Amino acid sequence: MSAPNQSGWKPGSPLQDHDAMTGPDTVTGNRALMLEEPLIFEIGTAETTGVNLPEAKKETNRLGGLDRSEAIGLPGLSEPETIRHYTRLSRQNYAIDLGLFPLGSCTMKHNPRLNEKVARMPGFADVHPLQPVDTVRGALEVVNELAHWLIELTGMHGVAMSPKAGAHGELCGILCIRAALEARGDAREVILVPESAHGTNPATAAFAGYRVEDIPANADGRVDLEALKARLGPDVAGVMITNPNTCGLFERDMKAISDAVHAAGGFVYCDGANFNAIVGKVRPGDLGVDAMHINLHKTFSTPHGGGGPGSGPVVLSEALAPFGPLPFTARTKDGVVHLVEEENAAEFDHTQALGRMTAFHGQMGMFTRALSYILSHGADGLRQVAEDAVLNANYILRSLDDVLDAPFGHSGPCMHEALFSDKGFADDVTTLDLAKALIDEGYHPMTMYFPLVVHGAMLVEPTETESKAALDQFIQALRSVSERAKGGDEALKTAPHYAPRRRLDETLAARKPILAWEEPNPPAGTPSLSEQGGR
Repeated sequence: MSAPNQSGWKPGSPLQDHDAMTGPDTVTGNRALMLEEPLIFEIGTAETTGVNLPEAKKETNRLGGLDRSEAIGLPGLSEPETIRHYTRLSRQNYAIDLGLFPLGSCTMKHNPRLNEKVARMPGFADVHPLQPVDTVRGALEVVNELAHWLIELTGMHGVAMSPKAGAHGELCGILCIRAALEARGDAREVILVPESAHGTNPATAAFAGYRVEDIPANADGRVDLEALKARLGPDVAGVMITNPNTCGLFERDMKAISDAVHAAGGFVYCDGANFNAIVGKVRPGDLGVDAMHINLHKTFSTPHGGGGPGSGPVVLSEALAPFGPLPFTARTKDGVVHLVEEENAAEFDHTQALGRMTAFHGQMGMFTRALSYILSHGADGLRQVAEDAVLNANYILRSLDDVLDAPFGHSGPCMHEALFSDKGFADDVTTLDLAKALIDEGYHPMTMYFPLVVHGAMLVEPTETESKAALDQFIQALRSVSERAKGGDEALKTAPHYAPRRRLDETLAARKPILAWEEPNPPAGTPSLSEQGGR
């Protein structure tokens, strides 16, 4: 419709120097559509409920004295109160559906709604791991098809689908290495971890019983190949390397590293957290990798955050595949997909399995979403994913390296993420201050203080799903707060100013966290919430 708006209204830009937060305080604490919401404990009562349940039948107490001696103290709300409470709280969340999520090494990309529609199809959404195998043939086909794609995309020999997330996948890969070494009677005790590796790598190796030793990075932010070669020996079980690494750089010596480790009798574990930068472009198996976990919730666009759900299948080389955990799927010549578990492992020549990583088969919902994403993109589309992700990261890097220090900007193009430091900030301004100011600009902050090899690190990963317009706005915001940081703007120390809550005392919050709500004990004569106009 081309007719002008009869009211005369038209969208405009924010007024210059206009402070949206100025003005008198409101009685309610609300600021127009920015609604203040108390805790559920403060507005609910035990006498209120949104459901009407029949009285429970009187049964013999079988709790053996473990039943409650007093009321549980959970508040209740009516249905409209419940809807309003959680809707108001949801408005204070930041999510990928609201804006760019620049968390480096996390790959917080848009999750296509097609994936969700497929995951919610009958037969997928309500499948249960305890169902008889004959009733879940379609689900097993999905798992097997996804496994096939993961093997093809990585150039590996086999895959363990059951690990639940990245660190769980790391453990699976390291345990496969341990099992392979023990099978040949070669007990080794050291895992080498480069400084530029993902932060969970040393913890995983230590958890698996290995002693961890660091390998330094060179001036370009990559593994020091000569230092690695010099440390290799009969006590080294393997190396855990992240490629592309957490400095946002591709390890150009990866094949030489793998060859050296194999010559010394060890194995190569590759952290797949950053696979998004090379998917469809480089196959880790061609570089000599023996094991690598793949974060389906990163590269293959399944929702993640808040502790899960994640999914971390582990692809394995021919040398390690015999030791992969149970269960897994296998397709026989007749085209039937079988679930291989302990009772039929011998039929599939898999008697050296290290055991199980989890009770069941993996994250079915994540498998369905990931396969939908892969099939909708195809091989050429996945290649473009990597190309666009790298292009976007380099656009951010070169758009900001005149105002922010890029410690490895001289090393050539970055991969999926751009790395900056706090060099040049005013003496009393920190990376944390800049991050809090970004909240005022409407963004979730980037990854901070990681990797540890860079002081005051800021790791920005835009992913391939952001438009140039979205990137330009983010660059403008980050440039602005960076200039303020370099100029010593005192307002940064108290940011954020426009968020629902101001900056916490993070030291106190870490040392004396308040993890549960407690009934306040006001002085005598203080009116109750209901007397104050609340419940």
